[in-house]
Amino acid sequence: MNTAFRNQFNKEFSTEKYNQLIDSIAADFDYKPTFRIGETPFFITNELKEQLLEGYNHVIDFIQQDGFKELTNKALELNRKVPNEDNHTTFLAIDFGICEEDGKIIPKLIEVQGFPSLFNFQNHLSQKFVDFYPFLNQLTPFLNGLDNESYLKLIEEVICNNHPKENVILLEIEPEKQNTKIDFYYCKRDIGIPVVCVTELIQKGKKLFYTNDKGIEIEVKRIYNRVIFDELDLRTDLQLNFDFSADLDVEWAGHPNWFFRISKFILPYLKGEYFIETTLLSDLKEIPTDLENYVLKPLFSFSGSGVIFHVKKEDIEAVTEKDLYILQKKVNYLPIIQSPDGKVKAEVRLIAVWKKDAPSPTLVTNLVRLSRGEMIGVKFNKDKDWVGGTVGMFER
Repeated sequence: MNTAFRNQFNKEFSTEKYNQLIDSIAADFDYKPTFRIGETPFFITNELKEQLLEGYNHVIDFIQQDGFKELTNKALELNRKVPNEDNHTTFLAIDFGICEEDGKIIPKLIEVQGFPSLFNFQNHLSQKFVDFYPFLNQLTPFLNGLDNESYLKLIEEVICNNHPKENVILLEIEPEKQNTKIDFYYCKRDIGIPVVCVTELIQKGKKLFYTNDKGIEIEVKRIYNRVIFDELDLRTDLQLNFDFSADLDVEWAGHPNWFFRISKFILPYLKGEYFIETTLLSDLKEIPTDLENYVLKPLFSFSGSGVIFHVKKEDIEAVTEKDLYILQKKVNYLPIIQSPDGKVKAEVRLIAVWKKDAPSPTLVTNLVRLSRGEMIGVKFNKDKDWVGGTVGMFER
């Protein structure tokens, strides 16, 4: 870690200041986020940054290779297919655990998603840290030379694709009940697009409409998609007035098919120093005898649901749809961030956008999750401090 900035931050840190930062976020919309926000940014050294970028570039090379769509068509067959798919994904979220291997620090790819992350919240969170710790303005959460203004301009361009704001919607399942709704609030304020529940859309022929605050029906030209089908399929209580699988006259900012194509589905294909040994259960020749060194994961779940950390032989044998699960070697997360009482583990999510006609994606910012538990995630970090979601800060 960047020792100078870590020492300065820890010297200035206090629980009172942390609580004031949280209150400042809550005051923006009279709403306190339901997920835990970490006490500190992660100060990323140039050396670690270069490793992260190298790992990221290997993933992008794989996604851009000829035949990627053919390779990942099975991911759609195992789930569902939505018409009018783009040539490439609009969003990428690539998670690297900060690990130790052979006595050295190395990022290891944990997950990759063709799905948006907390674009607007992350931007404001980094600003809040600078507000309370002004010396942090020497650092930046952005990549590729972006600053706050150019970042927001790019995000708006990618989400709206030059459509009028009223014709672009953020679509989610009961957005007011989602853990991520703080991001929706900032998105609505920053970009100016409405946030709409899936139950509020009306299909007329091939067109979709929503009703605005004045009771007027407005045509939807582009959808900033935040719907996870895994969650939607469980919500049999919801009455939808449109069909995701219909041939609709609408553009997608984040076409649903890419959530499946760019997912844990591709992890078994990725080989190299930044990747973890991963096997599709249907390809598993025999069950390893050292299962304590493995994690069992469903391919298409979200937010860690369905992951079995302490795997037993019976768990693998009980899986009936072996095309839908992977067995992944555990990695050794390195406690790297110095807190007031011990060190904390970190996972860095690199976040990219891919403009419609661009030859490749643009890496824009990041999200960091801190942990003191066995894994990154809420259930492994209950009643702990210096854990939760935060942001990585790079040297300019």
